[in-house]
Amino acid sequence: MKNELLKTKIMKRIRINAGMVGLVFKNGDYVRVLTEGKYWLGIGQYVNIFDMRLAFKIGIALEVLLRDAKLKEMLDVVDVKDSEIVLLYENENFKSVLTAGRYVYWKGLVERKFVRADLSKIEITENIDLGLFKNYALVKYLRVFEVAAHESGLLMVDDVYVKSLKSGIYRFWMNDISLKVLKVDLRQLQMELAGQELLTKDKAAVRINFYTNYKVINVEKALLENKDFEKQLYISLQLALRALVGSYSLDELLERKANIAEAAFEETKAASDKLGVKVLNCGIRDIILTGEMKEIMNQVLVAQKKAQANVIFRREETASTRSLLNTAKLMEENEMLYKLKEMEYVEKIADKIGEITLNGNGNMVKQLREIFSGN
Repeated sequence: MKNELLKTKIMKRIRINAGMVGLVFKNGDYVRVLTEGKYWLGIGQYVNIFDMRLAFKIGIALEVLLRDAKLKEMLDVVDVKDSEIVLLYENENFKSVLTAGRYVYWKGLVERKFVRADLSKIEITENIDLGLFKNYALVKYLRVFEVAAHESGLLMVDDVYVKSLKSGIYRFWMNDISLKVLKVDLRQLQMELAGQELLTKDKAAVRINFYTNYKVINVEKALLENKDFEKQLYISLQLALRALVGSYSLDELLERKANIAEAAFEETKAASDKLGVKVLNCGIRDIILTGEMKEIMNQVLVAQKKAQANVIFRREETASTRSLLNTAKLMEENEMLYKLKEMEYVEKIADKIGEITLNGNGNMVKQLREIFSGN
């Protein structure tokens, strides 16, 4: 009985429950690890109890604890470098992102998986579920570029061309490497040259609205071998149009709009090939005259129309006179025709006069002449 009482005074009995671990210390020094069960602690010993579901954290050097092979076997030690992140999964579910540092977890109770990602490169080669790329914990480590269905892109690393990108979403690790994606629209595009003020061959000032439809057919040539290929195409069209308009008089310009558009199309073909662009068609939408030139053209148009009207009037007058002459000759040669013509005129006169009185003496036409002459 005495021995039992003495033992109780100098020793302490503890219990480690399931899912817990105890570390025994004496005078601040690690002694041993305790798993589930009942134990006696010696004189000066004490125990720190840890939950195996949580990360292992303690205020003494981990290297000292890892000298114990049994304890080392019970722990997962994860060292994360400055250029890395580690994705932590617990029971097959994403838990968190581990940044640079050392992390320690208990084995056995929770199934953990660690996916290490090297941020010093740009390509994401790690086996990471696509759904995680929308998780805020991971988003801040990503650079995301989208190439639309109607676009094509070029990946530039430190301003050096690496590869072409088709339509889709591209993700790269965030780091100090310069990364750009140059994009170009592959659809049929339209370019407007609005309000181009030009001089014709006869020094007439006109303002032309010109358009062209084009399509990018060589993305590398358009973006890598040329700077601002759209601006260069604009200048090429502008110069071609200026040269063509300057070789036509105003009247020729107004009459041959389609020919000028076709000539501009042919002129810009060679230039567009060097830009990686195919010009599909060209056209002049409007030719606008200045106020003074418009007034002059209106005067010319009025004079032309008056001259045309005068020609038509003279032509009709000549035809009418010729018709009367032919009719007179026929009537002179044919008495019956003369009588019929008399009756035709009487009928026309009767339509306009209510009553006419004639006698049987003399020629009817002569009497009608005397009546109307008297009136």
